[in-house]
Amino acid sequence: MSLTIKCETRDVFGKNASRRLRREGKVPAVLYGGNAPNKHLMLQKKDVFGILRSESGENTIFKAAFDKGSKDTMIKEMQLDPVTDEILHIDLIQIAMDKAIRVSVPIVVTGESVGVKTEGGFVDLITRDIEVECLPGDIPEHIEVDVSELHLHQSIRIEEMTFPEGVEAVSDPQTLVVLIEAPTKEEEIVPELEEEEEIEVMAEGEQPEVIKKEKDEEQEEEEKGKKEEKKE
Repeated sequence: MSLTIKCETRDVFGKNASRRLRREGKVPAVLYGGNAPNKHLMLQKKDVFGILRSESGENTIFKAAFDKGSKDTMIKEMQLDPVTDEILHIDLIQIAMDKAIRVSVPIVVTGESVGVKTEGGFVDLITRDIEVECLPGDIPEHIEVDVSELHLHQSIRIEEMTFPEGVEAVSDPQTLVVLIEAPTKEEEIVPELEEEEEIEVMAEGEQPEVIKKEKDEEQEEEEKGKKEEKKE
């Protein structure tokens, strides 16, 4: 189903103008691409959030409707406030549906690894996104990598993955995607736990034998001194 976002053109620029737009619940944007000059637009924040929350996220293709027409569009880049993460500005790019483009797509792990199920390992997803090239209409929501056959210390690289028809990987084929790692040995952790337990016991009031002996000797000396004072 085609998504259409109503946009407004803008002819007022600068930081103050952009702040006013954001206070009104709008986001300033520029549309690039095509044979026409760049177009300065305004989008509703709620529409932008709707795009970002969709399954395809920033890779969502939508129709930007303005000036009694519409353009097939994608989000190219977003400028965010470094403190609040508020969207400050968006760069849009016009898409030709019959020309291949490059996009970054998330990787999703499927299956239960032999190395996890029977050998005590765990899945380490090293590469979370992969750059692919395809027609805009063929952009996948994600790329799956099946780890079912992997044993401990085995891995999968991009060149070993299977991609949907019409989708080609652009990233380095030797890039490591997922690895079945071994957990830290329990014996390396035990001494630390024993040390913590010893500290806890001491904290509850039990004192080392040497310190206790010294305190007993000090107490005897003090009592002896008091007796001598009484004699005097």
